[in-house]
Amino acid sequence: MRSREEVKRTVCEAIDRRSERIVEVGEAIMDRPELGFKEVGTARRVGEIFSDIGLPYESELALTGVKARLKGGRPGPTLALMGELDALVLPGHPRSDPVTGAAHACGHNAQIAGLMGAAYGLVESGIADELAGGITFFAVPAEEYVEIDYRLGLVRAGKTTFLGGKCELVELGHFDDIDMAVMIHSSSPDNADGAMGIARSSNGFLAKNVRFIGRAAHAGGAPEQGVNALNAATLALSAINAQRETFRDQDCVRVHPIITKGGDLVNIIPAEVKMETYVRARSADAMIDAAHKVDRALKGAAMALGCSVEIETVPGYLPLHNDPGLSEIFKENAEQIFGPEQYRDYPHGGGSTDAGDLSQIMPVLHPVMSGASGTIHGIDWAITDHAAGYLAPAKTMAMMAVDLLYGDAATAREILAASKPNMSKAEYLKQQKAIFKRELFDGADQER
Repeated sequence: MRSREEVKRTVCEAIDRRSERIVEVGEAIMDRPELGFKEVGTARRVGEIFSDIGLPYESELALTGVKARLKGGRPGPTLALMGELDALVLPGHPRSDPVTGAAHACGHNAQIAGLMGAAYGLVESGIADELAGGITFFAVPAEEYVEIDYRLGLVRAGKTTFLGGKCELVELGHFDDIDMAVMIHSSSPDNADGAMGIARSSNGFLAKNVRFIGRAAHAGGAPEQGVNALNAATLALSAINAQRETFRDQDCVRVHPIITKGGDLVNIIPAEVKMETYVRARSADAMIDAAHKVDRALKGAAMALGCSVEIETVPGYLPLHNDPGLSEIFKENAEQIFGPEQYRDYPHGGGSTDAGDLSQIMPVLHPVMSGASGTIHGIDWAITDHAAGYLAPAKTMAMMAVDLLYGDAATAREILAASKPNMSKAEYLKQQKAIFKRELFDGADQER
């Protein structure tokens, strides 16, 4: 039997032989961005690659997810290697879709390229018999939490239960046969010091869809007969801002509302104004506390203007906790590519990911690796270093798989034995489903 290092070297050589194809996949997805739960073309591309390398796969999981499994030579744990299918809405990006405004300004195209590269390496190297357990290659939908109205429509139509991809996949049982999960997020020198690194944790969030309901009237001739919903929304923004000093620094609270509809015509008092906001925090308790203060601000503004406000609260993602055992294995392998001087331990992150939901119920790793340039979620974002952005994640995930599952998968078993999930799958689903809430508050009625 070959040594572990010999197996890893064989896998990386197989990835190098497919390097042009891996880069081509990443660039092709960059030019065909699709939004969450609509990633039909990207999912088809993933399925074609699985077929090309002889991996049986399932598709249309949570609408567009694709899942293939490579079996090891003996029983053992199952490791999921993941990549996200979806793009952002960023119409100003030079490679955005001209119709939908979708753009890969977060590096998910690199995630799928890296996932496909890892699959090429682990399958075509022929090393599966030297591993225990199995490797699931999982292309997952809808990580970017956008188009909330559209996704709520999916929920109301019974097509999904949740608004995020991994959450929905948990609900449907597609992670029931997986013991731990790893993915790698792209970064750039503009966003992170060093070529790769790990933050121990990041924020969770919940989302709110808000609708202020006033009364229309002629804005010039009879404004006193109207009830200005836009003024109520503006007052609510100020009231939310006035709460910021009450958020504790250690809770890392972020509230960032936007107005998505400000009225209908300039000469009509706005009768309907719509807002969206996230409420992010480091812990579920801090998130719920901040959300209560946001609701109070919304209702106070409605009462002040004498209008109504409809508040729909939906679950977002839970805080991410990166597993320390998986973190060490990532560090050891990524340092082989970039050098130990390029590794960084990053502070707690203010952003959110549905990998956080998985991290509540199993060991998960969600590190970052360079290869991009520009500002993340910005119009100048792109994978400009193809070796670092597309090939390095493929090699790192593949080498991690070997380390975890080599022989009788002793390393994976040790990590699982040391892991203490925060909740069971049933507890997770119950908690998240309880967040769904719709409330109509009549501010005018409070005067009576």
